[in-house]
Amino acid sequence: MNIHEYQAKALLRDYGIPVPRGHVAFSAEEARSAADNLGGSLWVVKAQIHAGGRGKGGGVKLAKSKAEVEALAKTMLGMQLVTKQTGPEGKKVQRIYIEEGADIARELYLGMVVDRQTSAVTVMLSTEGGTEIEEVAAENPDAIVKIHVHPGVGVQPFQVRDAAKRLGLEGKLVRSLTSFITKLYTAFVDLDCSLAEVNPLVVTGAQEVIALDAKLNFDSNALYRHPKVADLRDLTEENPSEVAASAHGLSYIKLDGDIGCLVNGAGLAMATMDILKYFGGEPANFLDVGGSATTERVTEAFRILLGDHVKAIFVNIFGGIMKCDTLANGLVEAARTLSLDVPLIVRMEGTNVALGKQILAESGLEITSADSMADGAEKAVAAVRAGR
Repeated sequence: MNIHEYQAKALLRDYGIPVPRGHVAFSAEEARSAADNLGGSLWVVKAQIHAGGRGKGGGVKLAKSKAEVEALAKTMLGMQLVTKQTGPEGKKVQRIYIEEGADIARELYLGMVVDRQTSAVTVMLSTEGGTEIEEVAAENPDAIVKIHVHPGVGVQPFQVRDAAKRLGLEGKLVRSLTSFITKLYTAFVDLDCSLAEVNPLVVTGAQEVIALDAKLNFDSNALYRHPKVADLRDLTEENPSEVAASAHGLSYIKLDGDIGCLVNGAGLAMATMDILKYFGGEPANFLDVGGSATTERVTEAFRILLGDHVKAIFVNIFGGIMKCDTLANGLVEAARTLSLDVPLIVRMEGTNVALGKQILAESGLEITSADSMADGAEKAVAAVRAGR
């Protein structure tokens, strides 16, 4: 789960991590009031969407007067902000963050992720702050230093000192950096984060570090332990199909293709997408209905797929916990309920497979049966090509 920058900074503040003062605003009037409350003579107006690269897209602007804050707020609110991470359609800005100006001497990059190779948290530190870390890794990998944190002891001061030395950082800055990273790691573990990114991490004239930006992602499987974090979820920033799927217990991720996939089991779903690609097709989604899918759940899965304007649907089922005849009855009822009008290809194996195939054959619906996963994938790809 992702949250907005202003929400992430509020959480970091709870852990004693230094962040600039700021207020969220939903209107130009609230933006001006926020500037009044902050005081000073320089403010930053930031669009709040779940995507990086906001500055390059025109979503981060400096204001030198309260009137300018209000004018920028009027321009940003309601705009479609396009960045590398939003895609060409962009995202609508529905809230902005007014933040006090900062004393910026230099910019660093700081990130924390769960490293699957080491089964621990890895800290990434770079002097290339303000630049997307992917670009730094591609163009200047030596500018990134990594700290592998042992889960039994946490971040050790000597690790930060060593990383800082390798990047040419020294003196008071190293002490400030050590404190910042230690507190961020504590927050990362406490909140079950999957990503924590501060870019840029600003070094002030006093050689202190503050989080000028903040991005936190959370392990959705651990949200039951963090109801306050779960309450920060902004459904308007998420794909509507994915929101609907989660409400019905479906594991769904939208992709860019045109062949809808309905599968039981995450591993089989991944294999299904792979084999569609192998035969030249493009999967429109990852969709796992689970091992105990009901007719209602299958119907909702079809509804979501059709809402994504797929050109064919490939159902690939291995009947174990969920018997093939149960699924077949669900498929037939869902197809009739929704007046399915795209090619439906079904491959099923497992418990009661003969009965399941019989139910489909006697349904009177135009359902193409497949003998294997490869056969089903080929038929799904062929159905899409025939309809073009």
